[in-house]
Amino acid sequence: MKVIAVAAVTAGGKTTVVNELKNKLPRTAALHFDDYSFEGEVEDFYKAVLDGMDYNVWNLTPLEKDIISIKNSGAYDYLLLDYPFAYRNDKIKKYIDFAVFIDTPLDIAPVRRVLRDHKNSTADEIRSDMETYLKYAGIAYVQMLKDILPSSDRVVDGTKDLDTLVDEIIKAITEVVN
Repeated sequence: MKVIAVAAVTAGGKTTVVNELKNKLPRTAALHFDDYSFEGEVEDFYKAVLDGMDYNVWNLTPLEKDIISIKNSGAYDYLLLDYPFAYRNDKIKKYIDFAVFIDTPLDIAPVRRVLRDHKNSTADEIRSDMETYLKYAGIAYVQMLKDILPSSDRVVDGTKDLDTLVDEIIKAITEVVN
């Protein structure tokens, strides 16, 4: 079984791409980082980046246990990780066979996040969220481009349509991993 990590900035398309890959690849399981709560989770990304961003502060043991369980089941050819760190977390990197980074421009990702997370928000709530992004959260997006993008095996263009992205990733997986 091959483990494929799909990374991107927040709202960069990880979940959408992983779900579509799962539909197109036979015998495929998926784990989603956002489905977990981890000890050591970073609450203040701005401070974490200023302090040097240590991707090992997250205790990813619950995710690791699920990866091992799925690998040991023998039921799948692929395990997709909707996972933001690629090879940057020491506990998980040893399981990853191939890491893809969806390079979604930093003007598009926050817009996608607002559209996704603020369907019923007021204009003031959206403005407040955008101010927080500009003051604090944007630095974490930029840090991912510095750390995660170059540590990935393949970088794909996050402005492409979903079918094109998925086809490109499947082609990369079959060429490189198999």
